Amino acid sequence: MNFGTVGTGWITESFIQAAQLSGQLQLTSVYSRTEDKAKQLADTYNASYLYTDLEEMARSSEIEAVYIASPNSVHFEQTLTFLKNKKHVICEKPIFSTSAELSKAYQTAEENGVYLFEAIRNIHTPNFNILKDNLHLVGELRSTMLPYMKYSSRYDLFLQGEDPNIFSAKYSGGALVDLGVYPLYLAVGLFGEPKQVTYHPILLRSGVDGSGTLVLTYDEFVCTILCSKISHSELPCEIHGEKGTFVLDDAAPISNITFVDNRGLEREILGVELEEQNMVYECTNIVRIIETKNDQEYQQLKSWSEIVLRITEEARKQNNIIFDQEK
Repeated sequence: MNFGTVGTGWITESFIQAAQLSGQLQLTSVYSRTEDKAKQLADTYNASYLYTDLEEMARSSEIEAVYIASPNSVHFEQTLTFLKNKKHVICEKPIFSTSAELSKAYQTAEENGVYLFEAIRNIHTPNFNILKDNLHLVGELRSTMLPYMKYSSRYDLFLQGEDPNIFSAKYSGGALVDLGVYPLYLAVGLFGEPKQVTYHPILLRSGVDGSGTLVLTYDEFVCTILCSKISHSELPCEIHGEKGTFVLDDAAPISNITFVDNRGLEREILGVELEEQNMVYECTNIVRIIETKNDQEYQQLKSWSEIVLRITEEARKQNNIIFDQEK
C-alpha cells in the first residue's frame, strides 16, 4: 500500500522505518510546510514526491493512505482533508483534541469509504495481547499502577521562557494527552471504560499540565496513572489481583511481562522479545485491517479511541485545561 507522511520529526522517521520493516507500506510522498525539510526527508527515504501544499497531496493518486504526525492542534483539519479525498488516515496520538472532532472524522471516513486510525503503538504489540489473554491469572483485580513519566528536553526551553508545542494550549499540549495516553490505552484496552475519572494535575503557566495523577475508578478496583513530562520515573507498571501480580517493564512498549504468584511468589515470564522498531506491529495490523476489511477489529480500535478521548476531555474539564480551539 502506497502512503505519504505529514510531519518531519523523529516520530515520522520511526514510522517510515517501521513501515519499511513491515513490508506492507511503501513510502511515495512526503509533506512539509517548508520545501527543504520535505526534500531532506524524501531524499533520506527515497520518496518520489514531495509537497508543500496539503490539498495537492491529498488529491494525489500516488498515495492510498497517509500518516499524520503534525502538531496536535492541526490533526483534525489535516485528517479531514485526506478523508474527504478518500485516503486512509493513520493519525499520531493524541488523535484529536475533542470528542466532537473524533465523531466528525469517523463520520467523514465512513462517508468516503476509508479508514481512520489513531497511531498508538503499545496496544498493537504481541505482548499486549499476551497480557490481555492472561489477565485472568491475577484473579479478582484489586488495584493497578501505570506510570509513564519521561522528562522532556523541551521543558528546559519552557523554563527559559519559550513555549514549545507540547507545553502549549494553543497546540493542544500537556502531559496527559501526550504521555498519559499510553498507560490510559492499556487501562481501557484491558479493563474497559471506568465508572469515574479524577485528575490531579500540576498546572504550568501556559495553562496545560506538566504532570498529573489520573485515577480511574472501576467496580472493584482503582487504576492509578502517573504521567509527567517534567520529571522522570523508572517505576514498573503493576496489575494487582488476589491471586497474583503482573509486572510490566514499561507502558510503551511492553517489552517484559512477569507474573508473580501471591502465595509462593513464583515468577513466570510471559512476554516475547519485540522488534527493536516496535512501531512495526501497528503498521502490520493497520494494513491487515484495511485489506481484509476487518470491521470487528476496526470497531474495537475506534471504541478505545473514543473512550480514551472522553477520559482526557473529562480530566481537562475538571481542571479548566482549555485548548485554544475550544475557546
